[in-house]
Amino acid sequence: MSTFQLGKKRAVFFDVTDYLNNPAYQISEEDKKALSRLDVAYRALVSLLYNYVPTSGHPGGSISSGRFVEHLLYKDMAYDLTHPHKDEADIISYAAGHKALGLYAMWALRNECARIAAPELLPASDKEQLRLEDLLGFRHPKVQGTPLFKKFHSKALGGHPEPLVPFVRTSTGASGVGDGSAVGLALAAADAYGENCPVVHIVEGEGGLTAGRVSEVAGMAATAQLKNAVFHIDWNEASIESERVTADGEHPGDYVQWNPMEFFYIHDFNVIRVPDGHDYNQIHIAHKLAEEITNHQPTAIVYRTVKGWHYGIEGKASHGSGHKFASEGFYKSLEEFETTFNVKFPHFEGDKTAENIEKYYWDSLLTVRHALEADKTVAAFGAAQLKAASQKLANKKRAVRADLGNCQDLYTKFHEGEVPAEFVFEKGKSYTTRGILGAVLAYLNKHTNGTILTASADLYGSTGAAAIAKDFPAGNFNTQTNPLSRRLAGGGICEDGMAALCTGISAFGKHVGVAASYGAFLAFEHVAARLHAIGVQCAREAGVNPNTFIMFNGHASVPTGEDGPTHADPQSLQLVQDNFPKGACITITPLEVDEIWPLTVRALSLRPAVFAPFVVRPSYAFMDREALGADPAINAVNGVYYLRRAKGKAAGTVIVQGAGVGRIVVEKVLPALNAGGPDLNVLYVASRELFEALPKAEQDKILPPEMLRTAMGITDFTLPTLDCWLNSVAGRAHSLYPHKKGEFLSSGSADKVYEEAGLDGASLLAALKDYARDLAQAQAWL
Repeated sequence: MSTFQLGKKRAVFFDVTDYLNNPAYQISEEDKKALSRLDVAYRALVSLLYNYVPTSGHPGGSISSGRFVEHLLYKDMAYDLTHPHKDEADIISYAAGHKALGLYAMWALRNECARIAAPELLPASDKEQLRLEDLLGFRHPKVQGTPLFKKFHSKALGGHPEPLVPFVRTSTGASGVGDGSAVGLALAAADAYGENCPVVHIVEGEGGLTAGRVSEVAGMAATAQLKNAVFHIDWNEASIESERVTADGEHPGDYVQWNPMEFFYIHDFNVIRVPDGHDYNQIHIAHKLAEEITNHQPTAIVYRTVKGWHYGIEGKASHGSGHKFASEGFYKSLEEFETTFNVKFPHFEGDKTAENIEKYYWDSLLTVRHALEADKTVAAFGAAQLKAASQKLANKKRAVRADLGNCQDLYTKFHEGEVPAEFVFEKGKSYTTRGILGAVLAYLNKHTNGTILTASADLYGSTGAAAIAKDFPAGNFNTQTNPLSRRLAGGGICEDGMAALCTGISAFGKHVGVAASYGAFLAFEHVAARLHAIGVQCAREAGVNPNTFIMFNGHASVPTGEDGPTHADPQSLQLVQDNFPKGACITITPLEVDEIWPLTVRALSLRPAVFAPFVVRPSYAFMDREALGADPAINAVNGVYYLRRAKGKAAGTVIVQGAGVGRIVVEKVLPALNAGGPDLNVLYVASRELFEALPKAEQDKILPPEMLRTAMGITDFTLPTLDCWLNSVAGRAHSLYPHKKGEFLSSGSADKVYEEAGLDGASLLAALKDYARDLAQAQAWL
């Protein structure tokens, strides 16, 4: 009987118990003692944060991950506390965003060590510190009005990590997105710095691994041979509702039938087993082994831990909850700190008002501060290790490779009106908007020396995204065999994972990440895009400006008709329009290929967090704008331009959106209007966001409000995407869109699907005549 064997792996497996007696791998007793005292202070801060929000956050996982994070910050990483925005520094990314409570406690404790024992290490600006005073802002908004929050200008610390906090590069918390963005950080760092690249340490729990996109990005990391991606798995087996998330020895898991070691090894990660994740010696061995591995595969260190270790509540009960406010259990959780540092915390008294809670919270934090000031050993140890981390970074002498361009040129170097010869088109010749979008991004990539990295869902050739990397080595990026390729192995059909990956690439700051797929599958990418936009907003508040993430939406909407309603989806544009704060996301829906250069350059010049172009599958003959009487292509940068101006008193206004139905209007409807009327103004929406970015006076000049009061719309997308253009019930009632008949459309050639939707030339012309007649009757009645 044959036995099943795993395929050949490049990765290796280690068990730290094999090194317990090896003198070369032992942590010193002095370091162990100092780290243990530091951990006592850390766990007390975790308990205080949860109690005084009040009772909000995730204390259990914050505590169970504490010791390996402490070892990373004080013994392993190369970084400079004084300059938190150095790109060459190692990174720690809390993919397990619910451990934010722990992140803030860890950062504030580190800051206290420097403040007490080496204040010269602190950044000059409070913006670049996470102070003890900032803990007053945990899970409070900017408008928190309590006295001390205002007095200390405390940061509004989010419920999950955000780049408002120094050393935090991406916004995390949504299941699996943080893993993907962290791998994106690692990939960007590996490309920018080569062999001597920053290491990205990714903190995650076994529950977080169950999200499908994590498997996708694990495959991407191993395929690209990202040696600098190191996962640290807090395997405590407790989630919100389970005490056995994964399989464990002879016991099946409640949710999945692998354990984290199996998960990562099957993805070709080096795996290091740490049976006691609270033992500094075992942690030390694991980190030393990880540094010694030379096979260029990513690594996962898997620590068995206890969620809520020494907190008084363990397992799933400590996942998103803890001791009741000011309860006996809460005060008992602080006793170890009190005994270790010979202090007493104040006990809450009086009314449970926000002001009184804040007062006792601050008095408790001051108790920690004064204990550390009196003890000095913890602060001295921490400060010494922070100096060593800074020196370690200096010694590495990391530098960006000389042949990588400056991605800031993408925003400033090119001009919408200076069109390269490649994007001057021949009338009557056929082109595809997807192909030209790829070519425009390829031009930008070539002329910025490879600052655009592209991932596609097994559709490079189909969507047009393959062109973006055409001027660089063929094949997929690999740190060892193909390091100059600009094309990423996106894991296969993996929109979820590749979008998260590309947001991390953009967040690192040396590249722009592009994720390409059908427009219909934009929904898979939406969560990562939203988190990136949140991260960009927070980073800008902190004085950093991450790069744009590009969602390349190929094969958008009805022109993909033969694929049917699963792929020819009109809903995609609605998922991003009006779903981001103004300016955070810019969409474009170009009608013609000569609009793509100016639209892309204008959109990038505004530096949105997300740029989402929608392009279609079919090729079309390049239209003759002059013969049609349409505005020149450069007018597309205003977001709206005229396809037709009424010759006399306009019989109405028609707003057209979407390249597929737009071509029907151009080829079938405009000639009929010119020949026999009605005499309508017909405008095309190339980008709603670019139009809204114009001054109001300029908007009104292009599209006067009186025109909008009676306008009707025609779109490839959903009715809500027209709402801002339709200021009347009648205009809305006359508007045409794919789902107007109350059903999803069938499969078939694009022209037949448009006919089914009532968006073919004859149907459009009849609808426009009805609209003009009804409008004339209404105006006559008035």
